[in-house]
Amino acid sequence: MAARDQAPIGSGFGPKSTAREVLEGIDLTGVNAIVTGGYSGIGIEMVKALADAGAHVTVPARRLDAAKAALADVPQEIAVGEMDLADIASVRSFAGDYVASERPLHILINNAGIMACPLDRVGPGWEKQFAVNHLGHMALTQALEPSLARAGESRVVSLSSTGHVRSDVIWDDPHYKTRDYDKWEAYGQAKSADALFANALDRRWKAKGVSAFSVHPGGIFTPLQRHLPEEEMVALGWKNPDGSIPKAVQRMFKTPEQGASTAVWAATSPKLDGRGGEYCEDCDIAQLAGETSQRWEHAREWICDDARADRLWTMSEEMLAEV
Repeated sequence: MAARDQAPIGSGFGPKSTAREVLEGIDLTGVNAIVTGGYSGIGIEMVKALADAGAHVTVPARRLDAAKAALADVPQEIAVGEMDLADIASVRSFAGDYVASERPLHILINNAGIMACPLDRVGPGWEKQFAVNHLGHMALTQALEPSLARAGESRVVSLSSTGHVRSDVIWDDPHYKTRDYDKWEAYGQAKSADALFANALDRRWKAKGVSAFSVHPGGIFTPLQRHLPEEEMVALGWKNPDGSIPKAVQRMFKTPEQGASTAVWAATSPKLDGRGGEYCEDCDIAQLAGETSQRWEHAREWICDDARADRLWTMSEEMLAEV
């Protein structure tokens, strides 16, 4: 199955399906999962749904106390570990501890992310959105390779976004060393990178039993919008001037429970056995964008390009070798 084979498969679910609905009838007893960003927004809904189905879930967190407090009401025991995606040393430390436990890792959902934040730099001068959304998760996934391989069959889900439509990877200046910073362009390239990473990962690790998918969760109001002032959300059409949500947005946007569903579907659906590398939306594989595609839907051709995925992999490995 080619990584560029972008076409819906008729999953039986849709944009308003919830994570629990896509897991109905699936028993995850004995399955180990890691969900980054699993203590807020759609991440905590992924954790709840996976745990309800029997999985043992680990949530790495930059703010341990906040994570433990947010997960305190989950009936199942959720393990929490310390990790900051902007700090590659802490990423490798968390992964090293997990690998040392000799537990197999069946599901890794790289969900945490930041969006449209002011210019900030981490590590050796990396632009923060590219660093946190892509490089940190790549470092985590690579460091967890022994645990993923130990599972025999495992899946990695990379949270991309329709934001990928805004920009391909900025190949000559991904960290805005000379280019004027545009927070939305930077977000777009990070989300394109997330999709390309899944493409490359799937082809490289398939022989180890690891498959990978990228997903667009949908439009959801979560803490992801924390860097956006109210007036900008009004200008984007997401809110009315009085702070209410326009009816058209209410119809299109999802609840956090619905926003968690595509990642959980990609991580668990038997319909995806033998596949990998595709970009998913609305609990199905997304179609390749065409002339009639709206800006909020479908997979643009650059995130389905194996050559770009391989170029990003090599470029990112060189960056990660610096730290």
